[in-house]
Amino acid sequence: MASTLFPGVALVTGAASGIGRATARLFAREGCRKIVLADLNKSGLQETYKMITDSNKDVSLLVAETDVTTESSVSDMVKHAVAKFQRIDYAVNAAGLMSIPMKSHETTLEEFERINSVDYKGLWLSSREQIKQMRTQEPLETHDGRPGNRGAIVNVASVLGQVARPNAAPYCGAKGAAISITQADAIDYSPDNIRVNCVLPGVIHTPMIDHILEYYRPEINMQALGRLGTADEIADCILFLCSSKATFVQGAAFAADGGYTIR
Repeated sequence: MASTLFPGVALVTGAASGIGRATARLFAREGCRKIVLADLNKSGLQETYKMITDSNKDVSLLVAETDVTTESSVSDMVKHAVAKFQRIDYAVNAAGLMSIPMKSHETTLEEFERINSVDYKGLWLSSREQIKQMRTQEPLETHDGRPGNRGAIVNVASVLGQVARPNAAPYCGAKGAAISITQADAIDYSPDNIRVNCVLPGVIHTPMIDHILEYYRPEINMQALGRLGTADEIADCILFLCSSKATFVQGAAFAADGGYTIR
């Protein structure tokens, strides 16, 4: 039996800030000793690296500067991870962008492609390469001796992939696609013993929305709990879905939205 819920190797995209950073840090706190930090933001990656190493001296980290919109960059990310750690057990695809608030007739093709290149295409490119590697692996040991999985992927979508909001058609569409990709891959790779799930955050306090926080006040008020969520609270959900306590969870769209969708 594994002495930790996370005896394997974690890879987190979007690790330079927000939910990705919180997830990488939580992996380290919860006993994962091998973590890949991936993002295009080099300075942000270095900040995350320092945060983890300052409090977890025994964690081995790989910093992978990665553009998730580029096939070769994503492929290199996985190759470098496997070269250093031999496998990838928990893959969290948290790289994402917010759209500029506007209706479809006001939205340029450039803005549409900016959002979809990361939130849709980038997520698919990342999960595709992770799956290729996971299919070659033996299942990982578990905390209680139950049969383990070859790998677990968690895609960070959004509650707005299930319910729409005004002035966000490209973002809602991209996050809806992320949910659909998750569920389709969960079906296709169940025979390979690979789990694929997604988490659906509500309005979360991250640097990505700081400058438009008041714009989201109606959505914050719609969340039954009546407050912003935190990146750490989403990371908690992500780690559960990655862990061997979730070995029978497959294709889930796990809402962590403070009750947004029940109002």
